[in-house]
Amino acid sequence: MLKRNIIPIGALGLSLVSIALAWLSPWYLAILIMTLPVLGLGLYDYLQTGWTITRNYPVAARLRWLFYDLRPFLRAYIVEGDLEGKPYSYEARNLVHARARGETDTHPFGTELDVESEAYTWVNHSIAPEPDPDESPRVNVGNMQCTKPYSASVLNISAMSFGALSANAIEALNIGAKRGGFYHDTGEGGYSTYHAKHGGDIVWELGSGYFGARDNDGRFDPALFADQAQRDQVKMTEIKLSQGAKPGHGGLLPAAKVTQEIAETRKVPAHQDCLSPRGHSAFSTPCEMMEFAAKMRDLSGGKPVGLKLCIGQPHEAFALVKAMQKTGIFPDFIVVDGAEGGTGAAPLELSDHVGMPLIDGLVLMRNALVGAGVKDKVRLAASGKVYSGFGLAHHMAIGADWCNAARAFMFSIGCIQAQRCHLGTCPTGITTQDKARQRGLLPEVQGERAARFHRKTLAALADIVASAGLKHPTDLQPHHIVHRIGVTQGRTIDKIYPFLPVGILNDDPDSTDYADWWHAADPDSFHAKTDLVRDRTSLKHHSDLKEA
Repeated sequence: MLKRNIIPIGALGLSLVSIALAWLSPWYLAILIMTLPVLGLGLYDYLQTGWTITRNYPVAARLRWLFYDLRPFLRAYIVEGDLEGKPYSYEARNLVHARARGETDTHPFGTELDVESEAYTWVNHSIAPEPDPDESPRVNVGNMQCTKPYSASVLNISAMSFGALSANAIEALNIGAKRGGFYHDTGEGGYSTYHAKHGGDIVWELGSGYFGARDNDGRFDPALFADQAQRDQVKMTEIKLSQGAKPGHGGLLPAAKVTQEIAETRKVPAHQDCLSPRGHSAFSTPCEMMEFAAKMRDLSGGKPVGLKLCIGQPHEAFALVKAMQKTGIFPDFIVVDGAEGGTGAAPLELSDHVGMPLIDGLVLMRNALVGAGVKDKVRLAASGKVYSGFGLAHHMAIGADWCNAARAFMFSIGCIQAQRCHLGTCPTGITTQDKARQRGLLPEVQGERAARFHRKTLAALADIVASAGLKHPTDLQPHHIVHRIGVTQGRTIDKIYPFLPVGILNDDPDSTDYADWWHAADPDSFHAKTDLVRDRTSLKHHSDLKEA
């Protein structure tokens, strides 16, 4: 009992001593300024009924809470190793910060990675390196149905909304996009005045809430969309189906964050919860989605239109390409978002266990497009935890035409991975609407850092491409990337994942690993048109007999 109550008992003892010594000098009573609050807190803890641990350990238990609050900071600054931090290691964050600030990004004394680990991946280089690689590679986006194609950088700013990000952060990113010659995705929160202010290229994303292009009932408003989509700064538009952090979840911007300014941008009531529904109201089938994409392209004046999604059930990805074949409508690009991505807060279970990681989703979408013979009409992009030249090379070798990054660009404008994005207390002013906190982020300064990070990362990519003996990063192929699968063995990516030849899903789908998913895909429904339990059980039985 004495040990458990030692702090309030000690405070009581000091209080009695100070009172006893007051006859020598009244200054001894000053001790009561410290001891009486501790004594009062101890009495409160002992009597309260909400917390078991503080009833048993008055005051002392609160020290435990204090260290819990300090734990993330102590780990990040003292305990954590260079390669251990999550979701981004110190080494990754430091690389982005160094490039953004113009500091040296070279590393002495060899790699610190465990090259015998099964997580280790490398590029096969050439004895005959390319002497003059493209140091500012671009990709033309826009198929035969598009009248205003766009030349995109191979690294761009992924979707982050005004509202989730501060006005100063949006300005800084757009300044970076303008100076670096890359695009800035608005996220689903609408095309704001801060996106428009500095003239950086914009990709306007529309989610299920149709923010910035919605009527009073929350449905898509063609006139509002056309008014903004036809502006010269908007280079492409994008339909968001899902995002990596919380696929199939929708989203909610709490009323406290819905300022008058954000409400005007999103076309929603101010100071009320702003809901992004789980699904779209403008279409309900893959074919209807293609028709909606064509409508957006027409309303924008012929600019490229794309889809963005985190891959989930494989038959749905195949349903998209079947819908393209049936309608004859081809989106100009598809952005695959990895389940490991996400700048906003999400339920832990969704972040950890729902949706395909980027590599798996990218391979499946690549195979859907190539296997159906439509990859020549639809560009493919990758988004999810991309921050380095090697990350770009890795994903482009798998099949991406370009990559988007969100958190890496947040690091470039000052993010320190405090992970307080959802609380409105971001210490760097990036993910808060608190004007006092935003004051620390100067768009002109941080915008230049975003542009510098982009430039130096592309220079690193050019070094990798040149070392492989290639000119442009889209020349990279799966056989250029090797992934270790054991201490004594590594395999090229095309020997680990299936890479389908052109048109095989049309000609001979049963010879592929995707036969059951392909047969289940329905261009007129997102639901499977076959009994997947029956088919997959039958296929497994057939496979087991074949192996036997």
